[in-house]
Amino acid sequence: MMSIFDQDLPQTSANYAAISPLSFIERSAQVYPQRLAVVHGSGPSALRYTWSELYRRCRQLASALSLDGIGKGDTVAVMLPNTPPMVEAHFGIPMVGAVLNTLNTRLDAETIAFMLDHGEAKVVIVDTEFAPVMRKALTLRKSTTFLNVINVTDTFYTGLNQPVGKLEYEDYIAGGDPEFDWELPDDEWSAIALNYTSGTTGNPKGVVYHHRGAATAAVSVILEWDLPKHPVFLWTLPMFHCNGWCFPWTIAARAGVNVCLRRVEAQAVFDAMRENGVTHYCGAPVVHAMLVDAPDAMKEGVASGIRAMVAGAAPPASMIEGMERMGFNLLHVYGLTEVYGPATVCAKQEAWSSLEIGERARLNARQGVSYHLERGIAVMDPATMKPVPADGETMGEIMFRGNMTMKGYLKNPKATQEALHGGWFHSGDLAVMDPDGYVRIKDRSKDIIISGGENISSIEVEDVLYRHPAVLAAAVVAQPDSQWGETPCAFIELKQNAKVSSEEIIAHCKKHLASFKAPKAVVFCELPKTSTGKIQKFELRKQANAIAS
Repeated sequence: MMSIFDQDLPQTSANYAAISPLSFIERSAQVYPQRLAVVHGSGPSALRYTWSELYRRCRQLASALSLDGIGKGDTVAVMLPNTPPMVEAHFGIPMVGAVLNTLNTRLDAETIAFMLDHGEAKVVIVDTEFAPVMRKALTLRKSTTFLNVINVTDTFYTGLNQPVGKLEYEDYIAGGDPEFDWELPDDEWSAIALNYTSGTTGNPKGVVYHHRGAATAAVSVILEWDLPKHPVFLWTLPMFHCNGWCFPWTIAARAGVNVCLRRVEAQAVFDAMRENGVTHYCGAPVVHAMLVDAPDAMKEGVASGIRAMVAGAAPPASMIEGMERMGFNLLHVYGLTEVYGPATVCAKQEAWSSLEIGERARLNARQGVSYHLERGIAVMDPATMKPVPADGETMGEIMFRGNMTMKGYLKNPKATQEALHGGWFHSGDLAVMDPDGYVRIKDRSKDIIISGGENISSIEVEDVLYRHPAVLAAAVVAQPDSQWGETPCAFIELKQNAKVSSEEIIAHCKKHLASFKAPKAVVFCELPKTSTGKIQKFELRKQANAIAS
């Protein structure tokens, strides 16, 4: 039965418009046309665009794509570092209704070829640094569909330029109309981006984002971080990773400055911070650890009060202390590709500031509470789909629901159905709910170590390892054991010039853990990491298995 509130009250263009992050750049260009939007490089030769200039360039890109027949539902792939064309791709490509597929710049040619075929890309925009990989990927494609290749030649790239195709990006967009008349999508459920998971087993899955989710994720960041107008944001986080946690759209909403950075190196980061007055940056723990461990002389002149966001492994006490010494304010967030990057935040409570560092680290290491515009997060028993008690002990699976959840996996209905079963997205992360309503991860379901029938959380052991002053990075995986079935094997990357023995590491763990949880084997090495700084445990499992055999 129709409600009285629905009778004769039509939905029209006067009272409804699709929610999309594309409207953010339009507004900033109108309201703050002369404010700086993008800076790339340093000194007088740096490339700088205002918001009006950036908006015109995005419209030129959209127009050029449209002239090439690219439209709604077509895929445009990009293989770019954090440079201005990558910022432009986040607006210009969806302006014609196309779907942006950002390719991980550290992937091999075989994986890139799979993504181009699976996503049915019609255009690929590639920085010349990655030309060798892209050239090989193009030869490995199984699809015979024509793929238009556009080269980006970056003035600040000092390596060998080896274009793949005949088209140059600047020439390509020069043929577009800077006043191109684009429109918001008719349906905010329309796809805006395609992101591939890491694919540690089998082919990676294509995660499809929609306009509504991208917009709500971008606005949620503003709310969680109290992001002011005109922040100066340093791109230490790869934009190919979950669309840079949706920050290209967030910075547009706040009319901030995108400080581009081709390579994340300590000297380059601190130089960019000093020169541009950086106020915010994001990254995996390895990025923050790199800055903390940099020589003090490198940090001189960097302003205090810079706000940093960390996702991935929980920040250990040593990192929090190091960030505080630099005068940086660290915020811990958590999420997955399927929920647009971070979707929970460890919202700090005022009372925490008076606690000693160990207790603050424990509280700040939690995954926390849901973003404002995510409908909810829960720790559920996946068998009953009921929330576990908020006792800090009963383990369940972290699940999400709401606007900031993917449409699904491209061309994979079975995986989509499994992931969204019961009206919740199943993360695969095992956690407890603390009495204060904050979520605390115990482990990935695949990373739990079962030793003699006892469950050992690899995260719990890693947290203890990080407390050792010699440890820069640590990862714990299961190692086959003839007596116990599995035992913990620790892989440790030491700080520069640090020295410690396996016996000392094991003794340190036994001081803080039950003996059965302490590693039975310790391997000192450089830890394999993904392009986003996450430790590749699947590689370490192979090594642990090889050692055991």
